[in-house]
Amino acid sequence: MNISLSELLNGKKSVALGGHIRPDGDCVGSCMGLYLYLREQYPQIDTDVYLEYIPEAYRFIRDTEKARHEITPGQVYDLFICLDCGDEERLGFAAPLFEAAGQTCCIDHHASNRSFADYNEIEADASSTSELVYHLLDQEKISQACAEALYMGIAHDTGVFRYSCTSPETLEAAAGLLRKGIDGSEIVEKTFYEKTYVQNQILGLALLESILILDKRCIVTWITKKNMAFFEAVPADMDGIVNQLKQTKGMEVALFLYEIDTQLFKVSLRSRDKVDVSKIATYFGGGGHVKAAGFTMAGTVHDVVNNVSHQIALQLDGAC
Repeated sequence: MNISLSELLNGKKSVALGGHIRPDGDCVGSCMGLYLYLREQYPQIDTDVYLEYIPEAYRFIRDTEKARHEITPGQVYDLFICLDCGDEERLGFAAPLFEAAGQTCCIDHHASNRSFADYNEIEADASSTSELVYHLLDQEKISQACAEALYMGIAHDTGVFRYSCTSPETLEAAAGLLRKGIDGSEIVEKTFYEKTYVQNQILGLALLESILILDKRCIVTWITKKNMAFFEAVPADMDGIVNQLKQTKGMEVALFLYEIDTQLFKVSLRSRDKVDVSKIATYFGGGGHVKAAGFTMAGTVHDVVNNVSHQIALQLDGAC
């Protein structure tokens, strides 16, 4: 971004923040972290945050109950800041606010992001959007509540600092947040590792029904609407399944899909070294990172698996 946060906010009387549909830990962490910072440091600015349903595990973050889940017709903000969002469509219900805003800004780390706002802070090599937000703030003024949100976001998108996106700068940012007096261990335990009974049931079913394809180099599984209804599961309960699949020994790619509407699937991809799944996701209208990406696709389970596996095979065979 070619201007500082203080310059971006200069003269603004109203600011809206928004994240991507089906918000994950980094989306909630970055949105709420910036929201708390603006409310604390710029009280003269009317600031609102727009997010879809926030998973219960993330609601310990202060003021999550103030997140708006619908827009007011005719509402216009001086500035809209979208976070952790690769394109305008991913803003979901908040997209009209982005379109109507006087100025727009995007803070993101998705490689597929095409800098669609007026001002853009896009760092594909960053571990998370929460890390980017941390570096944009006056670190001396970050409160404990803000630090909790940003730490959660960084921890989630790095797989608790295990993924290759974890850099020395990432760990330094995490250390700076821990110095604010937050309980990093509890945040990780409660929001990353702890699962509900329903989540464990869905995970168990997904693992039990998984299959190996492409010469046992790819693992695939899916959850239908019927499965979700039986377990009384919601989309947030699908979090973490694809990452667990990726841990299977010998797999180059993990493919997980769940039905969000009749024959409409949310598709998640994870890879090790040979496949750039962001290219596959972009091909099908989605986006993401080299080793973690996703999109939605219509069709039967077999339609989706066949189409996606063909694109995976093209890269795997080319890598041989």
